[in-house]
Amino acid sequence: MITILGPTASGKTTFAAHLADNLHSEIISADSRQIYKSMDIGTGKDLSDYVINDRIIPYHLIDIAAPGYKYNLFEYQRDFLNAYNDIASRNLLPILCGGTGLYIESVLKGYRMTPVPENTELRNELAGKSLEELTDMLKQYKTLHNTTDVDTCKRAIRAIEIQRYYKEHHVDERTFPQFKSLIIGIDIDRELRREKISIRLKKRLEEGMIDEVKGLLKSGISPEDLIYYGLEYKYLTLYITGQLNYEEMFTQLEIAIHQFAKRQMTWFRGMERRGFTIHWMDAGMPTENKIELTKDLLDHFES
Repeated sequence: MITILGPTASGKTTFAAHLADNLHSEIISADSRQIYKSMDIGTGKDLSDYVINDRIIPYHLIDIAAPGYKYNLFEYQRDFLNAYNDIASRNLLPILCGGTGLYIESVLKGYRMTPVPENTELRNELAGKSLEELTDMLKQYKTLHNTTDVDTCKRAIRAIEIQRYYKEHHVDERTFPQFKSLIIGIDIDRELRREKISIRLKKRLEEGMIDEVKGLLKSGISPEDLIYYGLEYKYLTLYITGQLNYEEMFTQLEIAIHQFAKRQMTWFRGMERRGFTIHWMDAGMPTENKIELTKDLLDHFES
């Protein structure tokens, strides 16, 4: 398997699609928000990126869950295995691509997990705490979570709930196969990344991201459930429900996305410290060069 990772706005999906076209392979998404249907602009699906030379590159684990649903890591591992086995059964090379470090590492490290039930008592205990307080609590746990995708109190409480369960209970671990993967990281200069994030945010707002969130709310999804997903859905919901004005929404969202990208890179650097070899490529390198370098690395990796 090939894994392509990188922070938001690094161009990893475009590269993965061109690589898949070259290798006649298929892509498995590792994005915790793109799994949801009807959440398109805010999650940056950009499905046109999967069209190369008039050919649609097959992709998996995008648009597989209803908006409002709380998809979890256990389900991701299950769905990843199904997608991987499907691709491999056709003698094709799967390409795992995304920016959700927890999803990627759960697959590459083979986390053995079991579903974690809701803990009403714990949730009530944590209900009045701030996101900063919850994040500090989460950092006390050493295994599954850091704060990459935790940018709302509800997500932080669920993360703590999972960690507490694993600490206090003996769980019957599900077996998970060990995968050998060539890992390619797309490294983008910090200032260029910030510039691309800001340009992309303005473009998505012009393309109808506000109407997308309004439509989700009108469909019956509660504001609380949309805020749970964080980033665009959190701040646009706060704007639409009158809790922020437009300028406040834009400024706070822009800052939050920059912080998110920084947390993504912190996770990936942490993966290296935990023993993963990531072959970093400059985002500005021409796509053709990235492809040839990846194929050379793959030849050495397989041998």
